[in-house]
Amino acid sequence: MTTPAMLPDLQSSLVCDDVRQERNGKFILIGIFDAIAVPQYPATFHRLCMVNRWCCGDGEFTQQSRLLKPDGVTVLTEGKPIAVKLSSNTSTATCVEIFLNIQLEHPGVYWTEILLDGQLKLRYPLRAGLVPAAPPRPPAQPA
Repeated sequence: MTTPAMLPDLQSSLVCDDVRQERNGKFILIGIFDAIAVPQYPATFHRLCMVNRWCCGDGEFTQQSRLLKPDGVTVLTEGKPIAVKLSSNTSTATCVEIFLNIQLEHPGVYWTEILLDGQLKLRYPLRAGLVPAAPPRPPAQPA
C-alpha cells in the first residue's frame, strides 16, 4: 500500500520584472509588482516573472500559473505545467516562470491564479492603471 502524497502549502507567489539566482541558490527578485502603471494602453510587457514557493508537502505535483483578463474568466496567458517535487514535509520548491510579450489591452484588475494538480490554490489581483500625468510646468521667467 502506498502512502498518499501530502499536499504542499503555497508559501508565497509574487509577480516581478526579473529573477536572478545566486551561486548559493538564493533567489533575487527585481521589481516586485504591487500594481502596474503605464502611460497608455494597450501596453506590452516584454517580460513578467512569477515566483511561487511551495513547502510542507511530500510527493510530486504539477503547478500551473496563469494571468486572467479583468473579466476574471478569460485567460490572458498561461504557463507550462511545472513539476514540483518535495522529498519530505520540510522540503521547499521554488518555481520561476517567465511570461514574454504580455499585452494588457486596458486598465483594470487582472487576476493571477496558481493551480496545483489542476486545483486552484491561490488567486490574487494585479491592478493595472495609468501613470498620473505630470502637472504642466509654468513657463520660465526671463532673468
